[in-house]
Amino acid sequence: MHFDLTDLRLYLNILDAGNITAGAARSHLSLAAASARVRTMEASLGIDLLERGRRGVTPTPAGKALAQHARILLQHTEHLQQDLAEYARGVKGRVRLLCNTSAMTEYLPEPLADFLKTHPNLDIDLQELPSSRITHALRQGAADLGIISDAVDTDGLQAWPFRDDPLVLILPAGHPLADNRAVRFSETFGHDYVGLNASSALAIHLEEQALHIGSRMQIRIRADGFDGVIRMVAHGAGIAIVPKAAIDRRPPEPGYHCVPLQEAWAHRALLLCARNFEALPAYAKTLARHLAD
Repeated sequence: MHFDLTDLRLYLNILDAGNITAGAARSHLSLAAASARVRTMEASLGIDLLERGRRGVTPTPAGKALAQHARILLQHTEHLQQDLAEYARGVKGRVRLLCNTSAMTEYLPEPLADFLKTHPNLDIDLQELPSSRITHALRQGAADLGIISDAVDTDGLQAWPFRDDPLVLILPAGHPLADNRAVRFSETFGHDYVGLNASSALAIHLEEQALHIGSRMQIRIRADGFDGVIRMVAHGAGIAIVPKAAIDRRPPEPGYHCVPLQEAWAHRALLLCARNFEALPAYAKTLARHLAD
């Protein structure tokens, strides 16, 4: 076997993304180069690591075993880099932080920028995922830290409070539901929605909640980011569900109205999670304390 760290990172990125094209992009490789590396890995072992299908790839039993060992090896390598970065000029540590949509857009930009400014030997690999996928990645050792909704099971993980993050319903001025009472999610299904990008963690979460009660949201248009969603609602394109923090940071506008949702999942808090905070490498522990503070 002659695998290098690039091979192992590529392989895990392919598994996480579910296809070679997205895994190659995440690894900053061309599709041709990524495919060649995977074929070389399989040829050196004499076995298939991936089952190829029309909808993507899945690991074979041998591929699952490789993934388990690859995660451990890369985790130890990153711990080594981070510990050496304390002493060696030019050696950079790297922390992988996963978060949901709200944390990514509303709470992390300034704290992460401040942290990076005071820690020049650290890089942060920041990725947005639904909370359930974040907890899975943490349990598998595929990330150092995660920020998730408290509605998700954290069994096997350690969690610290991060932020209160309630979700609210916003409606154009004069909308029939804009009467200041708390609204049930099911009451909104007969109305057109302005949604977030379909790949965003919050969009996936809301559509899953609708499916749980046997219905679907009527998405009329999607926008990238909460600002675009709010502006479209204010101009009458539909209704939307957004974090209250996205409303609070904007000046008051007469074009839309904000009402609470009755569902327990809308009255959420965000948690900072890890498998074991004390077992994290030095930089990851420092980042965790910075975010918790």
